[in-house]
Amino acid sequence: MPACWNSSMPNSGNKPLIVITGPTACGKTRRAVELANVLTPAEIVSADSRQVYRSMDLGTGKDLEEYGSTPYHLIDICPAGSKYNLFEYLRDANAAINDIAARGARPIVCGGTGLYVESLVNGLRLPPVPENPELRASLKGRSLPELTDMLASMKALHNTTDVDTPARAIRAIEIQTYYAAHPEAAEAARPNPRPACIIGLNIDRDLRRQRITRRLHQRLEAGMVNEVRALLDSGIDPDDLIYYGLEYKFLTLYIIGRLSLNEMTSQLETAIHQFAKRQMTWFRGMERRGHKIHWLEFNDPDFLEKALTIIG
Repeated sequence: MPACWNSSMPNSGNKPLIVITGPTACGKTRRAVELANVLTPAEIVSADSRQVYRSMDLGTGKDLEEYGSTPYHLIDICPAGSKYNLFEYLRDANAAINDIAARGARPIVCGGTGLYVESLVNGLRLPPVPENPELRASLKGRSLPELTDMLASMKALHNTTDVDTPARAIRAIEIQTYYAAHPEAAEAARPNPRPACIIGLNIDRDLRRQRITRRLHQRLEAGMVNEVRALLDSGIDPDDLIYYGLEYKFLTLYIIGRLSLNEMTSQLETAIHQFAKRQMTWFRGMERRGHKIHWLEFNDPDFLEKALTIIG
């Protein structure tokens, strides 16, 4: 019986879903592809909230060349400027996982968006939630700390560490407000957990910071500013790019003249470090909420052997 098996979960006759996760800059894609090559036929389902957008490549770290011949899903599936959400992710990820399994291949979920990973293994089901113009108007202009405090006071599906812009926090509050007013929707969203084998890639904090800094400068040298400028030139509103946070927020602010080059680079680097810390906070929270994460060192030379032992 697999080491990660949970016999209390439904559908225990099926193989557990394999998940490779961890903070940014720990090499998740490379490890997932290595595992897929051993478990062939296997296909990768992304759990990254920004790699779904087309033409946003350097800033989201798609590194598509790492996949080689391994099929992947939920990357480049919607236009830049749109706002993909958790409801759409669960719909699309479950469809991809079911399709892969139906074809006799093994799905491997890979990504560091904790909300997506946890919601998927929890079997979270979300009815569509309409926009609430009045609520949005009442919250407009509030700071991110104010909004996250408000969200934390609600019985929220969204962990506050997932929101890094006011727009995302407002949407999370909007969803929770809708559920409070529509208990039937909240009931329909009751989770149906699935068996899962979650492997986390551990990386020393100082080494993670070094890798983040080096990767940021490599991507800037590779043309990340031009990537964002091309998105703006295509007609995407600056606020729509700022909504995505991190690289797209700070590079947009630089391009439209609100930050100098040095300010942009320094503030972006700090923001990515903070983001990685929030990711680890999320994963520790997942463990407190009952999810077993098997942590392996990101550069462990015996990674494959250990991962296969865990999977069983």
